[in-house]
Amino acid sequence: MSGSEQEFLPFSRPSISQAAIDEVVACLRSGWITTGPRTAKFESALKSYLGAPQVLALSSATAGLHLALLALKLEPGDEVITTPLTFAATLNTIVLAGGRPVLVDVEPSTYNLDVTRIPDAITPRTRAIVPVHFAGSPVDLDPLYALAAEEDIRVIEDAAHAIGAEYRGRRIGSFGDTQVFSFHPNKNLTTGEGGAVATRDEALAKTVSLLRFHGIDREAWNRFGPKGQQDYEVVMPGYKYNMMDLQAALGLHQLAELGAFIERRTELAQRYQTRLNGWPQWTLPAPPAYPHRHAWHLYTPLINPDAAGMDRAAFMRSMQDKQIGIGLHYRAVHLFPYYRETFGFQPGDFPRAESIADRIVSLPLFPGMSDQDQDRVLEAMATLFKRM
Repeated sequence: MSGSEQEFLPFSRPSISQAAIDEVVACLRSGWITTGPRTAKFESALKSYLGAPQVLALSSATAGLHLALLALKLEPGDEVITTPLTFAATLNTIVLAGGRPVLVDVEPSTYNLDVTRIPDAITPRTRAIVPVHFAGSPVDLDPLYALAAEEDIRVIEDAAHAIGAEYRGRRIGSFGDTQVFSFHPNKNLTTGEGGAVATRDEALAKTVSLLRFHGIDREAWNRFGPKGQQDYEVVMPGYKYNMMDLQAALGLHQLAELGAFIERRTELAQRYQTRLNGWPQWTLPAPPAYPHRHAWHLYTPLINPDAAGMDRAAFMRSMQDKQIGIGLHYRAVHLFPYYRETFGFQPGDFPRAESIADRIVSLPLFPGMSDQDQDRVLEAMATLFKRM
């Protein structure tokens, strides 16, 4: 069978069990599809899984970042430190919350924020640090939190990639300040769209709870039930960032399977690491030196164009011609027009992030991917690179 006749292999595909489908159908038949009992149950299950005292389910991780940052009550000129190697939502929400993004370059091997460079970026206007656990690899949090405590700076972890990841034996979300998780379809756990904020700060949790549903001052989802109360107050202008029961119905079963999902992702990632070791066409992602559990949301090697005989764009087109999808996570966010024009960022400001962003690809990786699927990816690349 020629490449053009083969079924397209995407870079990611969610694994949805029959039990999850049945739960969604039951939710539809119940007549209660927006925020309700299943969302409350999902939040409780997330609390237990993460070991976090406060968990709030939301419509997306972007909503979570936005509300967590709004809860800090940033004032004009307040600065938030983060990475240039991330999805635009990380910086967008800083701006939308009233802050100014200040960027710090990344580690060349893990692609994570280089914590050793953060002190040089701190000024009297620094209010928060937003580390991104890139691809599910935990940032070095102990020195980061020590610095934040010394400087009286908040930490909002962008853990969109990191549900199930661990740092020095502790699950991301079980310690620290505040974490924001994503349940987008390509993430380790999906609710279709969705996200959650985990925090140990009761005041921040209360603010997020108010802002996620119109600023209403009490639990509002059950007001149409037999024991619900119609009366409520709006204590601040809020947003419409609540999670629906339809999403939570899916998430409840996804959470139960998350451990198995990560195990399979890890098997596939390690298989890539072993099979691609020694290929001059690739620079492979390196694990952090400290104890950790990588969630392997993405597998992201860097193409070496000279050795490969092609640049990234040509590689991605060639793989697509072979019916194999390749992701791009991410372009250097500071070089998008808005950030260049508004904050004066220029090429060369963050050379490590820019070099990685110019060469990074996401190879297919998802729990339902078979060894044969992965072999097909490897064989396609071997053909392109004229390897035996």
